[in-house]
Amino acid sequence: MTDLAEPLPGVAAAPRTSAPRGYALYLVAASLFALNGTVAKTVMANGVDVWRLSQLRATGAFVVLLAFVALVNRRALRVRRGEIPLLAVYGVLGVAATQALYFLSITRLAIGVSLLIEFTSPLVIALWFRFGLRHPTKPAVWVGLAMASAGLAIVAEVWDGFTLDPLGFAAALGAMLALVLYFLSADAQVRGPYRRDPISLTMWGMGAAALFWAVADPWWSYPWSTLGGTALVEGTGAVAWPIPLLVGYVVVLGTVVPFSFAVLSMRHLRASQASVVGMTEPIIATGIAWVLLGETFSPVQLAGAVLVLGGILLAERNR
Repeated sequence: MTDLAEPLPGVAAAPRTSAPRGYALYLVAASLFALNGTVAKTVMANGVDVWRLSQLRATGAFVVLLAFVALVNRRALRVRRGEIPLLAVYGVLGVAATQALYFLSITRLAIGVSLLIEFTSPLVIALWFRFGLRHPTKPAVWVGLAMASAGLAIVAEVWDGFTLDPLGFAAALGAMLALVLYFLSADAQVRGPYRRDPISLTMWGMGAAALFWAVADPWWSYPWSTLGGTALVEGTGAVAWPIPLLVGYVVVLGTVVPFSFAVLSMRHLRASQASVVGMTEPIIATGIAWVLLGETFSPVQLAGAVLVLGGILLAERNR
């Protein structure tokens, strides 16, 4: 690693931005992430540990991206010393924590419920802009915050004594806070003084996450036998899918492609705008989980979900 005086190749000048392009990129990412929830839940239900799946996801994605960057932009493999702390935050807290806590939450909650909690992150980002960066805040933001909080209470059916699994709820809440760090640290890397390109940023984030997991769960103790066999997905006509194939989806189409698209979109969108587009993920994921896993919302919970999403949208449009 070197401490370079010049910007990384290909990212010296601020790129031309296009909001429609940014929204389209993030919509594709959200759709792939949405399907990934159902695939990952199926894999974990068939014996693959939450933490080990997170390790496979981060490490596999890092290897794929490392090979790609080495071929097309080798100089982007260099890291300046000033980038290291932010890359560590982005990789360990933004990437590894978001992935692992989300996986843990969906083992105990419906995928749609987990994502509703996680995607209240735009409200926390709005609060950060207000109290951390001292940006002015319109009254509508506070109305949106109240709506989202009330909606989550309805989804949790608090009048029946909070029906959600406590550990699953705590994991989803932790994933939400980690997602805030993911958005803000990625935004700072792409737009900050180093102007790190999106693909190598995603690669180094996955690399930091992979290093974290290698220390937390050494590879020599990996239970490789859990990757054998097949997994049944109810909504696919009881087709037995090879677990390695499903893990491959989690790594490539559930991680490499959508993470790259999400970070690439932030060349065109601010963190707050990108997080709003991400609201489509709970909607898409709920539909997929309903078709493939049979997960449903009650009518009351569905009303609460609409209130959550409406509150987030109101807050972000008026931030």
